Amino acid sequence: MQELRTLLESGTLEYEYPWMFWLLLLPLIVILLPPLKYRTESLYAPYFDRLAKIKGEKPSEGVQIARRNAVAQLFLFIIWGLLILAASSPQLVGEPEKQIKTARNFLINVDISLSMETTDWVNKEGNRVTRWQAVKEVMNEFIERRQGDRMGLILFGTQAYLQSPFTDDLQVIEALLNESEVGMAGAKTAIGNSIGKSVELFEQDSIQKKVMVLITDGADSGSELNPIQAARLAAVDSIKIYTIGIGTTGPQTYELDEYTLTEIAKASGGQYFQASDRERLEAVYGELDDLEPIEYENNDYIPKRLLFYYPLMGALVLALGYQVIFGLLSTGKKIISKARADG
Repeated sequence: MQELRTLLESGTLEYEYPWMFWLLLLPLIVILLPPLKYRTESLYAPYFDRLAKIKGEKPSEGVQIARRNAVAQLFLFIIWGLLILAASSPQLVGEPEKQIKTARNFLINVDISLSMETTDWVNKEGNRVTRWQAVKEVMNEFIERRQGDRMGLILFGTQAYLQSPFTDDLQVIEALLNESEVGMAGAKTAIGNSIGKSVELFEQDSIQKKVMVLITDGADSGSELNPIQAARLAAVDSIKIYTIGIGTTGPQTYELDEYTLTEIAKASGGQYFQASDRERLEAVYGELDDLEPIEYENNDYIPKRLLFYYPLMGALVLALGYQVIFGLLSTGKKIISKARADG
């Protein structure tokens, strides 16, 4: 009894299918029905009335009424009630538990302006590829190592576009990245706009530690918001920005603005990495692995303990007991009747 009381005090008793209790009325409806009557075959015998008078018995009219056994009905009703209770799926529901999960949260901002079409990188096979192809190749490896982390993805050119909010389904991030092509977001490099878009995304999430990785190969052009000012606004919201420059600093058509990228990282408390080739970019991602993991709370877990097997087990025990008890009674009656007949 004490164990049952402790069990019930461990949570709130709820029923998954409370409408099942309406079926408890079904046996009551059967009981209220008139008793079953059925005719029996009769045998004509001469002088039957005289024999009945001698024995002092009153003959019936050829109709028998099935009598109800009150004890048997009680057994069956209890068994039925226990089965309905089991079918309603009783359960003890506890208080929502805060599960602390440890993971990194990366918001990836990737430049897909026309400058990313420059073919000056070498892939793993030693073939010359565009900067964008190399970034995707290394990024796919980076994402595969992020098991347990959450990632978001923003692609930017002339404008910044959110591809995915923060999610732990990293296959979605990888697929969106691989389906993207240079120029989809415009020809220019609006770094300031991408940072502004990131700040909006972080404001919609409950992340405590906010980390953004910005990858570009050029200088800011066409932004409505100055990138350094945007980084300072991000710092106010505790967003740390790690910038990765993958272009070249020489007199090229698309020149990398290392000063701006360094100032963006400095303003937000992050760090600037220069990745002039694929090997250096891989090393940068390795350094990002050393970021301190952050904690976030998941309150979706509500402990539940199913109790349906208790009434189900009780119904089975009573059903077996019913069969044994009434089987023994029936056998005992037959033995007594036979003993009387033998005499």
